[in-house]
Amino acid sequence: MAADFLQLDVRQAPPGQLSQWLATRLRDAIADGRLPVGVRLPASRVLAAELGVSRGVVTEAYRRLGEDGHVAGRGRAGTVVVAAPVGVTTAPGPATAAPATSTNAVAAPTTTPAGATATPGQRRYEFPGAGELFVPGEPGAGVYDALRAAPARIDLSPGLPDLASFPRAAWLRAERAVLASLPASALGYGDPRGTPELRRAVADWLARNRGVRADPAELLIVSGTAQALGLVARVLRADGVTELAVEDPGSLGARQHLRAGGLATPPVPVDAEGVRVDALDATGARAVLVTPAHQFPIGVVLGGERRRALMRWAAERDGLVVEDDYDAEHRYDRPPVPALRAMLPDRVIYAGSVSKLLAPALRIGWVLAPPKYRDALVDAKRFMDLGSAALPQLVLARLMGTGALERHLRLLRGRHRQRRDAMIAAIGRHLPGAVVHGAAAGLHLTVTFPPRGGGPGAAPGPAAPGPAHPESAGPLDTRLAAAALARGAKTHPLSWHAQLPCPPGLVMGYAAGGPGTVADGVRIIGGAIGRTPGGR
Repeated sequence: MAADFLQLDVRQAPPGQLSQWLATRLRDAIADGRLPVGVRLPASRVLAAELGVSRGVVTEAYRRLGEDGHVAGRGRAGTVVVAAPVGVTTAPGPATAAPATSTNAVAAPTTTPAGATATPGQRRYEFPGAGELFVPGEPGAGVYDALRAAPARIDLSPGLPDLASFPRAAWLRAERAVLASLPASALGYGDPRGTPELRRAVADWLARNRGVRADPAELLIVSGTAQALGLVARVLRADGVTELAVEDPGSLGARQHLRAGGLATPPVPVDAEGVRVDALDATGARAVLVTPAHQFPIGVVLGGERRRALMRWAAERDGLVVEDDYDAEHRYDRPPVPALRAMLPDRVIYAGSVSKLLAPALRIGWVLAPPKYRDALVDAKRFMDLGSAALPQLVLARLMGTGALERHLRLLRGRHRQRRDAMIAAIGRHLPGAVVHGAAAGLHLTVTFPPRGGGPGAAPGPAAPGPAHPESAGPLDTRLAAAALARGAKTHPLSWHAQLPCPPGLVMGYAAGGPGTVADGVRIIGGAIGRTPGGR
């Protein structure tokens, strides 16, 4: 068993020495600043449950740290770090944890020679009807707005979190506490980097949950990952970068934001180990956008050897990696995966947000950039909006600091697991022959439909060059998504998220509805298949 907290994995513990191993890992984290003085450790029962060990193992480790003078029990306030080991500096620096090797069992897709490009004409929408949404070619800039506005009984759009579970009571308590103690001066113009309180809270969150160490002064608070990509595009253009390579399949939305910022987005194939670094090198691009913890939309984890290859590419080619850590907290059947930023901080721009954890409406995210780009990003943020709204930042900082956000995450994991399981079961009943990808983590599944005569091992990814199969991505999955929407269920065709040819498929979110609703949505899609021209 493993935990997000400090990326702890009990499989690394020597036999019979669990408490000693845990105490040592906690002591190291206190020494290197990942657990700064004043931070509260997880409740012993909570950490024990996440690690799959007895509570006594955790309480014994805490007792040893207490005897050393590093932590102290504070009653209802829990166990708090009170002192770092003598003579140890706690300034942040590059982490040294070895990356986890992917255990995601996803069949590798067929591959395409590197450097292939696809530049279909884009369309713009003024909130069209459902029939105009899913047509061949790359969707235009307004397609997401149009899809959100389209009526449907069941919304299986990927990336949509469980908005009904937003912690309203906890947010209201935190907001009242913030306003009760907020000085009048805090209501004026602030630091464009964000409030010091949230930057400290995010730095602690990243150290505890993503293995990333950072000084709060290095963090930039932004209005979600979308703004982060826009700022990065602006800064890279000013630095002479004209291309930012992207995973393929990869997020349509990310592509749109980068292109709006003036960058070309050459596609790089993804296989069962993640982005293909050999194909990246062949594009000649100096920068690449990746989603290594849970690749969108396929769901693979960037494997250990592939991570090291990507880091070698960055070092040898003077390259830059933009890491979108969009839903790393949502995992169910695999250990936590360290962020790339922890491996090579001078080559990685790291971006994250609470859009998938709390709600997109908050518009709160963060960027952690290498020194070369840090000041330029702050300037770009300053001249864009003078900084994000301060009050939501202060409330979020309080939720993070009191442990309320971690409690919310634990609640969501249980619910999401049930909904994911319901979707997988429904796919087995209503979409026989469909192949499921990315089930171990995230808020969505991708299913692909093998061509007639194809086996169940087909997987998404670039197809061999040449004429498209009559049932390949555009014709089948866009028609199927349109038919499903007409019958009351929203989803994305996989072809929306691909620049290279790929098998037909759908990207379906399961977080926003209960298990029954999710299963009903899959049933609707299954019923639409038989009524889709050219369907299976």
